[in-house]
Amino acid sequence: MLLGRDDIDPDKPGKRGRTPLSLAACNGHEGVVRALLERDDVNPDKPDDAGRAPLSQAAYKGHEGVVGLLLGQDRVNPNKPGLGGRTPLSWAARGGNQGVVEILLGRDDVDPNKPDHHDITPLWLAAAKGHEGVVKVLLGRDDINPDMPNDDGATPLSQAAYDGHEGVVKLLLAQDGVNPDMPDHDGQTPFWLAAANGHEGAVEVFLGRDDINPDMPNDDGATPLSQAAFDGHEGVVKLLLAQDGVNPDRPDCDGQTAFSWASCNGHEGVVKLLLGQDNVNPNMPDHHGRTPLMWAARSGREEVVKLLLAQGIVNPDMPDLSSQNTTFVGRPL
Repeated sequence: MLLGRDDIDPDKPGKRGRTPLSLAACNGHEGVVRALLERDDVNPDKPDDAGRAPLSQAAYKGHEGVVGLLLGQDRVNPNKPGLGGRTPLSWAARGGNQGVVEILLGRDDVDPNKPDHHDITPLWLAAAKGHEGVVKVLLGRDDINPDMPNDDGATPLSQAAYDGHEGVVKLLLAQDGVNPDMPDHDGQTPFWLAAANGHEGAVEVFLGRDDINPDMPNDDGATPLSQAAFDGHEGVVKLLLAQDGVNPDRPDCDGQTAFSWASCNGHEGVVKLLLGQDNVNPNMPDHHGRTPLMWAARSGREEVVKLLLAQGIVNPDMPDLSSQNTTFVGRPL
């Protein structure tokens, strides 16, 4: 009825610059989309204020029928990027919509590797969200770069490891073109990220390989073990302490060890695990002479302080190097 009136603009945008076609596409109303596409005064590729065209809206929501209708229009660009540079394929991959991804990849004019303004590809987005089906579809193509980093140097594998998507990690590690030990711009490898975030399953997948360094530090000198200890991830700490190539007492750039960080942050379980290691020095000072006991005392970690004082080899009166303060005296550090 409305389209039959002369005083109606069928392409007039509303809030956030979204046209009637954009809204219909986003909500999967195929009949409305079809009616609007039949009109010459409707722009089927008109973006909203965020730069998303109707095709990107439908792709993100997984409306395969609407995607098919829009792709049938000569005026629709299947690679049209939004303001952030994300294409319809990127939005479909981010949404985990495998059917839409397959439809878009079936076209010769869709670039499966096209990055957005932060060098994030469709594969990177699918890996980050843990969409295994979409990852499989993309990895099944010969023209996909499975190891393309974003502008922070994080690869699809890095992001999958960071978020603990174990299935995606396995899929990516099975690719010949993927470097399992590639660091990002902060020196963090995929394994480092998995360990730092406490993802035991992903850590075990990495440890099953011969081509990763389980003790590689980041740019601050923090190893996977020290970072796992920092955050109290006991399961990951156990896995790492069982590795021959891991030095449990390796200091970071400030001289703090895994034991120091666990003591400082009050992670009793991790402290106990590290105390059980013959090659951990519970008195090792950092570059300012502050021992694990001093850090625990400064941070008010009473149970860790008791635990450390119960060890016959912990010196409760060792001063720091800056002002010869002892653990008992202390001062704002």
